[in-house]
This record gives sequence, structure tokens and C-alpha cells, in this order.
Amino acid sequence: MTWLMTDERLGDGLWAALRRLPPGSGVVFRHHATPPAARRAIHRRVRRIAQARRLVLLVAGGGLAGKGVHGDEVHKDGRMRGLHSWPAHDRCEAMAGWKRDADLLFVSPLYPTRSHPGAPSIGPAAAARIGRGLNLPMIALGGMDARRFRRLRGRFHGWAAIDAWQENHES
Repeated sequence: MTWLMTDERLGDGLWAALRRLPPGSGVVFRHHATPPAARRAIHRRVRRIAQARRLVLLVAGGGLAGKGVHGDEVHKDGRMRGLHSWPAHDRCEAMAGWKRDADLLFVSPLYPTRSHPGAPSIGPAAAARIGRGLNLPMIALGGMDARRFRRLRGRFHGWAAIDAWQENHES
């Protein structure tokens, strides 16, 4: 499964990126730095597009609606509902997701990424070990695109990106 991770860097390119996603793909709506009213407005538009295009929408933070949540987000009654994904940059974070009953792990960063300039990447082999034995699907994130995902030869259940979904990206 392919995923788009949203953030402010996409700007108006978000709408083209959503159109590029194949039906059945997923979107993790973040936009953490956007002021609350603007974030809600962007989320409403993303949600309408996701419903129309049959995209799975997960929300990270802010109590907004989707098919599920990313990270530690819970509903007002304190319970998780829907699909629950979890970020895992190391084995401890993967274990935390497993303990919180996550349905899948976003393992990152496999490769250098513009989202975290200068941050060390973990590489495909180490990334594959992060969730070993937890019986959770792992999604490769960080410098990913379709070409790199094909080279991972089945170690991951899907891949996620920001830049790869932009119109000027080549994969």
C-alpha cells in the first residue's frame, strides 16, 4: 500500500499529490504547524477528496475525523477507533506501538529525507529489523519512492512519502 504523509511543505501541491495517489492508497494528515482553523479547513478538503477517491485517511493529532489515527491520538472517550498506525524510528518505538495495539508501523527514515535534513538514516536492513517478531505490517518511510520500494524486495508492506507524490519528482 502506498501512503502520502502531509505537511506544510506541500503547500498547494497537496491537491495534486492527492490526485496522484492510486485509489486504495492512504493519507496521514499531519499539518501540525498550521493554525487550528486553517488546519481544520485543509482537513475538510482532504477528507472530501479521500472519500471521493477511496483513500484511507488517518489523522495525526487534533481530534479530526478519519478512518483512523496515527500515533498516540485517541478519541474523546479515550479509546482508539479505526485503523491505528504508529511511527517507529527504532525498536523501542516499535514496541511502544505494539503495546498500544497499533495496526501498522511507519518505519523511518530508511534514506536521507528533506523532512529531516542532516538526520541519520537507518537503511533498509536495520529498518526491517525494527519490527521483527511483532507481527505488524511495516510501511517504509524516509526518502522513499516507487523505485526504492521495488528494491526492498518484500521486506515492507508498503511505502510512504511526501516528495515522491509531488509532480516534479522522478522515480
